[in-house]
Amino acid sequence: VQLQASGGGSVQAGESMRLSCTTSGRTFSNNAVGWFRQAPGKEREFVASISWRGSTTSYADSVKGRFTISRDTARVFLQMNTLTPEDTADYYCAVALGSQVTNSKDRYRYWGRGTQVTVSS
Repeated sequence: VQLQASGGGSVQAGESMRLSCTTSGRTFSNNAVGWFRQAPGKEREFVASISWRGSTTSYADSVKGRFTISRDTARVFLQMNTLTPEDTADYYCAVALGSQVTNSKDRYRYWGRGTQVTVSS
């Protein structure tokens, strides 16, 4: 089972970026999926989560109103708008143990390799 986040890069503050997460080995259509991020010297933190049907989403307060998580049958996306330097981090997608949204790292079973996002002022 492998997850791969992609779409990262370098942008200026105020710009947008869209991250994608793809899976291989099996599908996770019955599981919630989340995005986390880890900035240098900081702990990994929750960003967003989406339920298995995509009907429920949850966001960290720091990204609410700027980021949007979505999914189709095989991929999960994170649309990031109005980026700020504080959004600079490695971003990871992860598959939850259950079908409902959760912001707890302990509730995620599979983790992908991160993709780096750098926002300059």
